[in-house]
This record gives sequence, C-alpha cells and structure tokens, in this order.
Amino acid sequence: MIKVLSSVWALLLGIVLIMLGNGMHFTLIGLRGGIEGFSPAALAIVTSGYFVGFLSGARLTPVMIRRVGHVRVFAALGSFMSAAVITLPLLTEPWAWTILRVLVGFCMSGIYVTAESWLNDASSNETRGKVLSAYMIAQTLGLIGAQGLLTLGDAATSALFIVASILVSVSFAPILLSVTAVPVTEAARPMPLRQLFSDAPLSTVGIFLLGCVYATQTGMAAVFGTQIDLTADQIAMFVAMMFAGALIFQYPIGWLSDRIDRRKVIFYAAVVGASSCGIGWFAEDRFWYLMAAAFLAGGVTAPLYALFLAYTNDFLSLEDMPAASGGLVLTFGIGAIMGPLIAGWAMQHFGPFAFWLVIGVTFIGIALYALYRMTKRAALPAEETESYVGVLPTASPMAVETAGVWAAEQAEAAAEEVVEAEQAEAKADSDVAVEAETKP
Repeated sequence: MIKVLSSVWALLLGIVLIMLGNGMHFTLIGLRGGIEGFSPAALAIVTSGYFVGFLSGARLTPVMIRRVGHVRVFAALGSFMSAAVITLPLLTEPWAWTILRVLVGFCMSGIYVTAESWLNDASSNETRGKVLSAYMIAQTLGLIGAQGLLTLGDAATSALFIVASILVSVSFAPILLSVTAVPVTEAARPMPLRQLFSDAPLSTVGIFLLGCVYATQTGMAAVFGTQIDLTADQIAMFVAMMFAGALIFQYPIGWLSDRIDRRKVIFYAAVVGASSCGIGWFAEDRFWYLMAAAFLAGGVTAPLYALFLAYTNDFLSLEDMPAASGGLVLTFGIGAIMGPLIAGWAMQHFGPFAFWLVIGVTFIGIALYALYRMTKRAALPAEETESYVGVLPTASPMAVETAGVWAAEQAEAAAEEVVEAEQAEAKADSDVAVEAETKP
C-alpha cells in the first residue's frame, strides 16, 4: 500500500487541501447566510446552484481538456474557484451567491474530472482499487477537517472565506508541480434515462432520491443549525459527524453487500437513515441526539450511493457500464438540485425541523421502492455480483466509470480463478483415478 501511495501522494495531498477549502465554504454559506438574515428558501436556491454548476462542469470539462489540455484547464478552474470563494463575503446577496455557487460547482466538477483522470492514469489494474479507496478517504478526511477549521474564526468576517480561498489556491501546487503525464480524458455519453430506468429501475429511482438526501444534508445542515440557534462550533461538529459516519460505515456496508442480496442492504440502510431522522426530529435542543442522528444519516448516505452503482453494474455488460454510470451521475445531480429546494420550502413554512422530515420521507421512499423491486426480480447469487467500490457522491463520472469497470474486471478475474481451480481439482481427481486403475 505504501508503494501505491508513493506514486500518487501529491494528487491525494492536493485533493485533501481542495476538500478543506470546499468543505469550509459549504458550511460557511449556511453560517453567514444566517447572520445576513437569508431565509431557508433563499439559501436552498444558493445550495442548488452548486449542483447546477457541478452537472454542467461534468459535461463540459472533457471538451475543454481536449481543446487546451489538462494543465491549463486545471489551473484556470482553480483560479476561478478561488476567486469565487473569496468574493462570497463581498457580495452578500442571495442572487450573487447563487451565481458564485454555480461557478464554484462548475469548477469543482472540472477539478474532479481532471484530477481523477490523472489518478486513473497513475494507477495500474492491480493498484486501481487501492488508489480509488485512498482517493475517497482523502476526500472525506478533507471534508471532516474543514469543519474543524471553521471553529478557528468568525463567519461574520471575511477571514474564514479567505482561508478557504487560500487552501483552494495552494492545493494545486503539489498536483501541478508533480504530475508530468497527460492522460486521455474521455467521459462516455450518459445513457438515456428511459433506457437506464428500463435496465436498472431501482438504481435510477434510488439514486435520484439519494441525490435529494445528500444535497439536503450537505447544503442545508448548517442552515438548520443556525435556525435552531446552535453555535458555530456546534454546527461544525454537526456537519463533521455526517462525514465521519460515511467514513466509518463505508466498509461494513460494502462487505455485507458483497455477500447478500444488495436490495436488502439498500432497504435496511434506508431504514436506518429514516430512523435516524426520527431521532433528529424529536431531539429538539438535545445536542448529542442531533449528533447521533447526523452520524447515522450521513453514515448510510455515501454507502447507498456506492450500493446503487454496484447494483446497476451487476446487471450490465462491461461495454454498457460507462454510459450507465454517466446516466446515474446525471440522475443523482437532478435529485441534488431538487432536494435543497424542497427542504428550503419546507423549512420556510413548517420550521427548521422540517429538515429531518424531508430527509426522513426520502429515505422511506428509497426503502419502500427497494422492497417493491424485491418482488419483481430474482436476486443474483453473491458469486455473480460485481465487487463493491466505495465511490462517494462527490465523484465525477470519470471516477464512477473507472470504479465500475475495475469492479467488473475484478469479478471476471475472480470467476476465472474459480474455474481454473475447479479444472485443476478435476484434473487431480482424474490423475488419482487413473493411477489407482493402473496399480496391480
């Protein structure tokens, strides 16, 4: 593992720094928006703007890279993102923040595509799984660390926004100074949603609903915290617990999904998510109940994303995986745009604890649809399923495609090993039988 990380450490360091800056600015939106008196509905529009930009960036960045190259695109997107983050405290108006968030989302998506293409090029078939895992862990650690940095300053000033901008700017140095190879970046055209639903209805519906959940959690958690008068430090801890849960739950849920029907894992994970929202709904001002709810709700969200991707790949050929991955990322993005808008409207009309209501109802929708799909399609034997890869919702189509293809290749290799072992065992039995017959 050390040998694997030594070849990509600069990329991983850069990703940690980027996520520190991006994670800070995500929570700062809710903190500063509360100070400025923005309504939950207005902040929901600001939050959705990020995912509008993210979807656009995922589609346009490969075109930009083919025209001017990785280095120029990477540097340009980093500069624009850093400028947008530092402009946020200078233009404290919802319409201005929405525009800036669209720009930040576009830049972050492009940065992911560029960095992940470099990461993919730097790994081999043997190391790709470990590199992807290290990349996802680096992202999560950066997001958690960002919440800790928020406790060092005051959201009412520009200081924390400046720190976030500096982190984003500095993050490109280790990447640009160490990466020399120029990989090919080709993102497959997303599969039409009608065909995607026909081939993988549970994943299509589930990942759309999960997009609503994830965007509401990451974008509206700080808004919820300010609405119930949590301190800035408490809000930072509250958001950090969501990402900490995702980090801890990823492996056990993935391990389980490789051994039993994935639809059952999806169902129970969604039930845990809905139950955690019930804890949050009744928590009122009991902070540690809120922390437990955040840990559990965030803990099942990221693994559910990877579960839907893995379940889709179980029923697709290797050739269809890239297009299906692109379609699922698009579906998730549409849900991520809608989720905060619904939550913001509900919080505006029914109070801040509607935050938990919206997430909980959405989790229930995932659970019920998974239960329904169990009656419509027989379960695949565990040995015929693809390997689970812990892809995060923040990943671009590039990483999702890479993870899907790698998992399929690993499954094929494992199947070949089983066949070879059976053939070797049969040959050994045959040789023993022949030897026994030739003995006097």
